[in-house]
Amino acid sequence: MIFITAKFPVRPEHAEDWPQIAADFTQATRAEEGCLWFDWSRSLDDPNEYVLVEAFRDGEAGAAHVSSPHFAQAQQDLPQYLAATPSIVSTEVDQQDWSELGELAVDR
Repeated sequence: MIFITAKFPVRPEHAEDWPQIAADFTQATRAEEGCLWFDWSRSLDDPNEYVLVEAFRDGEAGAAHVSSPHFAQAQQDLPQYLAATPSIVSTEVDQQDWSELGELAVDR
């Protein structure tokens, strides 16, 4: 799978509204056939930073994502709300879902 983490520095005046601002893009991406997950979190250290964790089935699904109409629309719509260009880590990993973190196994 293609595993991506990106940090979005949002302008302070838009930080509270970011989930709604990105909602259409989020919903459309989650509906893609090759999208495994597309999850936003807000940084605990910087309330103006949102972290996106996303995964796509394979390179073909990732390519379909970046060539989709909703991705092009996000490229037009989202930058006005950002304080800087997002940073990204993108890699291909040999798995299709999350693995357990065995070092913190919970026995119930």
